[in-house]
Amino acid sequence: MRFGVVQHDIVWEDREANYARLAPQVARAAAAGAGFVLLSETFSTGFSMTPGIGEPEDGPSAAFLREQAAAHGVWVAGTCPEIAPGADLPYNSFVLAGPDGTVHRYRKLHPFTHGGEAERYRAGDGPVTVTIGGLRVTPFTCYDLRFADVFWAAAQTTDVYLVTANWPSTRRHHWTTLLRARAIENQAYVVACNRVGTGGDGLHHAGDSRVVDPMGEVLAAAAGGETLVLADVDAAEVTATRDRFAFLADRRG
Repeated sequence: MRFGVVQHDIVWEDREANYARLAPQVARAAAAGAGFVLLSETFSTGFSMTPGIGEPEDGPSAAFLREQAAAHGVWVAGTCPEIAPGADLPYNSFVLAGPDGTVHRYRKLHPFTHGGEAERYRAGDGPVTVTIGGLRVTPFTCYDLRFADVFWAAAQTTDVYLVTANWPSTRRHHWTTLLRARAIENQAYVVACNRVGTGGDGLHHAGDSRVVDPMGEVLAAAAGGETLVLADVDAAEVTATRDRFAFLADRRG
């Protein structure tokens, strides 16, 4: 499967403006042969802590993903603040929308306490793995990348980790280093999307979106502007790597 990573800026807290800006970028990725298009964390609002920023589960941001998936016959994914029925605070919800109307959700496990997210968002319960086009796909969100144990827990049933983020440029070398580490230690692909531009919170983001293979080689990468990253991912390569270097069987804990 070809993955298209849309590295994009975000209009702060303006959903409609972001839908209008992202629709042609999703179309561009689909036209380039992507079967799966990945957008950033909080693609429709920015990484906002504003009270009331949440939307109902399966609200307008999820609807945008579903509409784009159906229009282009591809999977489209990104995160948005969604309030589950009966909840008071939103989850940072990673929504994966399929071309047939299928929707899967992963709720960010580790709210970013340093940035105030833990006060404004609920934490999810655990990893989620779904099979898409013969690939076992496990999504994670931004700060999750710092916690190797949750990646390890899902490794045996994962071919591709998705990581979507609003990772600040001041710690960009952490981002690039940890992405390669997660690929190497779990012998799986990592497909990663980070936003660019400056958010309403004043933080600047450098992008550095990329696709890393199970040996830690960077297949495709972007620098600091809005762009599209494309790379082909093959489950057989994961199997071959794990057969050639049977490291996962030696993992303890």
